[in-house]
Amino acid sequence: MIRLVGILIGLGFSFIVLLAFGSGVLTVIDQGYLKEETAEHAFHQEAHGPDGGFQFEGVLGTWDYAQLQRGYQVYREVCSACHSLDFVAIRDLQQLGYTEDQVKAEAATITVAGIDPNTGEATTRPALPTDYFPAPYANDVMAAAANNNAIPPDLSLMAKAREGGPSYIYSLLTGYAPPSEELLEEFPDSAPGAGLHHNPYFANLNLAMAPPLTTDGQVTYAEGNPEPTIEQMSADVSAFLMWTAEPQLVKRRQTGWAVLGFLLFATILAWFAKKQVWAAVKPRKD
Repeated sequence: MIRLVGILIGLGFSFIVLLAFGSGVLTVIDQGYLKEETAEHAFHQEAHGPDGGFQFEGVLGTWDYAQLQRGYQVYREVCSACHSLDFVAIRDLQQLGYTEDQVKAEAATITVAGIDPNTGEATTRPALPTDYFPAPYANDVMAAAANNNAIPPDLSLMAKAREGGPSYIYSLLTGYAPPSEELLEEFPDSAPGAGLHHNPYFANLNLAMAPPLTTDGQVTYAEGNPEPTIEQMSADVSAFLMWTAEPQLVKRRQTGWAVLGFLLFATILAWFAKKQVWAAVKPRKD
């Protein structure tokens, strides 16, 4: 009886393994890996970061606060015209090294929706540090109408929502270029249509967003900062969007190292305690 139960259990595990394998094969087929190659598969390029990478990368990475401040400047002067930061409060800018007075002054330059206390009607007012960054459009219909029927996504979590994270954002911002002759010869239908722009780092190679950073010096940095080339501005805003997506990134890593150190120390103590407790016990001789 026990042998029969063992055989049935073995058959059950075998069935589960075969089912998982079949499911994986179907997934591969469904995702198009076994289908005819498309323009997206053939000419899509992998994301890459700036030369030298980002300072926050790696297990010992830290924030470059000067870069984060430059990235915020690029967002405010360029990206905020179309993209929102729904999950970022203005007071969070203090984490970038701004003083409380600087944050208050920055908030005063931002207009948010309000209510007239006398009439109850909708109005606008200068933002407070406790306010969140306002959306550039009142609704999705208005956003689509202003952007070739494409709704600009919120950027708060973009660095975590896209494969490649900040490297993807950097590649996208610096990757606008006319489609190659090879692409047009092999896939003539891949040419960007009206209102679209070719970018080999985008999923389907063409997107509605026009190049937001078009010339060096488009944003004027304060004295002492790097030259605001397209590559530098792209790297700066990519780093800033990594911070908006995961502001506790560096602190989380530091906490992790402290926890690992404690666990290592506790393990060593436990080993010595074990040696001490069992020191008087001699092995049994048969």
